[in-house]
Amino acid sequence: MSRYLLEVGVEEVPARLLTNALDQLESNAIKYLKEERVEYKSIEKYSTPRRLTLIIDGLDERQEDLKEIVKGPSKKIAFGEDNTPSKALEGFMRGQGVTVEDIVIEEFNGEEYVYANILKKGEDIKDILPRIVPDMIKNINFPKTMKWGGRNFKFIRPIRWIMSILDNEVVEFEFEDISVSNVTRGHRFLGSSNIIIDDIDSYGEKLRENYVIIDREERKDIIIIESEKLVKERGGNLDNDEDLIDEITNIVEYPTPLIGQIKMEYLELPKEVIITPMKEHQRYLPVLDDKHRLMPYFITVRNGDKNHIETVAKGNERVLGARLEDAKFFYEEDLKHPLEDYAKKLDKVTFHEKLGSMEEKVERLKELGDSLSTTLELGEETLNNVTRAAQLAKADLVTAMVGEFSELQGVMGKEYARAAGENEIVSLAIEEHYLPRYAGDKLPTTTAGLVLSIADKIDTICGLFILDIKPTGSQDPFALRRQSLAIINMILDKRLNLSLSELIETSLYIYVDKKGLAFDSNKVTNELKIFFNARIKNLFKDLGIRYDVIDAVVGDKIDNISEMKIRSEKITKWLETEDVTSTLEAFNRVANLAEKAEIREINEELFTDIEKELYTRYEVIKSLVEKLINDDKYDEALDELSNLENPINNFFENIMVMVDEEEIKTNRLALLKNIDDLSMEICDLSKIVL
Repeated sequence: MSRYLLEVGVEEVPARLLTNALDQLESNAIKYLKEERVEYKSIEKYSTPRRLTLIIDGLDERQEDLKEIVKGPSKKIAFGEDNTPSKALEGFMRGQGVTVEDIVIEEFNGEEYVYANILKKGEDIKDILPRIVPDMIKNINFPKTMKWGGRNFKFIRPIRWIMSILDNEVVEFEFEDISVSNVTRGHRFLGSSNIIIDDIDSYGEKLRENYVIIDREERKDIIIIESEKLVKERGGNLDNDEDLIDEITNIVEYPTPLIGQIKMEYLELPKEVIITPMKEHQRYLPVLDDKHRLMPYFITVRNGDKNHIETVAKGNERVLGARLEDAKFFYEEDLKHPLEDYAKKLDKVTFHEKLGSMEEKVERLKELGDSLSTTLELGEETLNNVTRAAQLAKADLVTAMVGEFSELQGVMGKEYARAAGENEIVSLAIEEHYLPRYAGDKLPTTTAGLVLSIADKIDTICGLFILDIKPTGSQDPFALRRQSLAIINMILDKRLNLSLSELIETSLYIYVDKKGLAFDSNKVTNELKIFFNARIKNLFKDLGIRYDVIDAVVGDKIDNISEMKIRSEKITKWLETEDVTSTLEAFNRVANLAEKAEIREINEELFTDIEKELYTRYEVIKSLVEKLINDDKYDEALDELSNLENPINNFFENIMVMVDEEEIKTNRLALLKNIDDLSMEICDLSKIVL
């Protein structure tokens, strides 16, 4: 068994891309080793902003031998009359690299054929690695790459060095004239740029001596533990923002947390005004007291040791102070006018050149908000809050603060609304109409905020679909997938009784009414339904719902997202607790013929006794099923529906549907159509996989 160390040395990889790049390198290694029939015990992976490292343990020293049996020409073609090899056989043997001694004759489909027994000896791992490692590196994908230093391959940053060591011996390979050796580099400023690794076991320790900690989790632990120690000494608590800590971990190679101070005068600003520059611009961690109030401290992480740490802290304090001074100025200037004054300037802000200004978007939000409030049967006070919040929702976009710190849109709208005397629900709704901003983000807490959030997102999605601006592949510049998922999650979280079709149609109608846009309404509506249904299916799959149940529930017939979720759960329960095979088979037979029905009207006078029996049973069960559906008891509705199984089977055993008499055939198809329509009120049973 062998051990292999690969280190790809790069200029600093962006923090948000580092973990994924390392995961890809590992996946590529697994893929290529499998293709080469090379077994291994484990893979350790490490990363810093300047290196991607794999250590593969228990690596086979050779490939497994490969035995193959290759079929050749038939025996009568392979040999001449004197039993000597024909030209066809000789060509086959040359192609496979075998001799007559390797040939066997075996029968296949009643005829004898020539087969070649081929043994491919496994290659040495020293010969395999130089072939696969370059591809392992080159096939790491990034959102944006470029060529560096005149080289032919593209990467996120320039590759400066590569270490390739097998059992403490260098395994060289050609990689665009980049040095492949047993030499690595330490910390850019504190470590050596020429560290020789002559023993894989010493790799981590030698880097540590040169101020590089290769284990990402160890760096993260140092950041958390040392930061918490610093804030506890001052009676505070660390704002444990995991995403930010992960980002900082990927920025530094040798973390040293330090604490800085914030001038008390800045603490008079709204909390978000202080925290946003700290986190988004400086990557600082706030310090909070036991009541989650901001304390006059921050944590930052130095990429280096503790030498002159006080000087570093002072420098960071000056940088943050300058940003907060700007924020204080913008905040005080903005407060000189009520938020409503800023709303009057939205006609100068473009939402989209073909969809109009933000002022026009606000008008659509008001109308959508009113429509949603009516559909959800909200009270007059809530309706008034929705209308007022819609009027002010985008006003902060023209304030100085949001102009400088765009991350504060909505947040400043809330603060300025409070300062202007708006009620708390309206103020919160202004901020919450942007929620959720990303996967896992919090949802609106106020009904007004929820309604406005749905309205804002459906308006954007429908407007861009009208312009045929849709996500394609991995491209989604307007984050329409995220916004559609946000709508779905809000509907599910609050179990809103909303029709997706009606929501889409209302938004499209408002664009026609307010903007006079001309487009193919049926085409756009259908595209939007397909788009939303794809998101719903993915979400339900992530929730662990069976794929066939999802297909049975999500479609044109059912467009209430909350109902889809309930139906999925109830149908899954029904499938797990009952033997439903024969029931599904019966209804599939119904569905197959029901597709041919042209009308639903039934003439009972044309029925035979067997048809009457099925129809009478259907009429009784229909009322029971529809009542259970209204009560969301879909599993019980399916139980009731299954009572039609025997009459259906009896019908098919004794009745020929597709007879020559057109009137009788049409009547029988109409009966089956009615039964199928009843089952479709629950789900499409034909999608269920037995």
